Amino acid sequence: MEQWHTLLIAKPAAVRESPCGPDVAVYKVKNKMFATLSYGKLGAQDAHYNMNLKCEPQQAIALRDIFASVIPGYHMNKKHWNTIILDGSIPEGEITRMIDHSYQLVVSKLTKKEQASLALYM
Repeated sequence: MEQWHTLLIAKPAAVRESPCGPDVAVYKVKNKMFATLSYGKLGAQDAHYNMNLKCEPQQAIALRDIFASVIPGYHMNKKHWNTIILDGSIPEGEITRMIDHSYQLVVSKLTKKEQASLALYM
């Protein structure tokens, strides 16, 4: 879990909040959520850390088809969010790519002024 927290919080202007309690970390950029990280069971799965990430809808479906540990976003809009069960079955590089994609999707929806301010963090 620590490696994923480190990667998420290292994104420019990323902040971690816990509006759902101490068991769910919510990562935001400019007050817009791009990830969550939590621990628990999802359905019949054993308990693992789970990460919710925003995703382009067609890509979200493709990732669910490729990886059994990628499911529709738990407690999220299932068209735009995936839950990644961090059970070791998905290559770390792919998870990193999914995190980058989620962050970029959120940043692309920010105002030009907000986007420009992110350059200060790089």
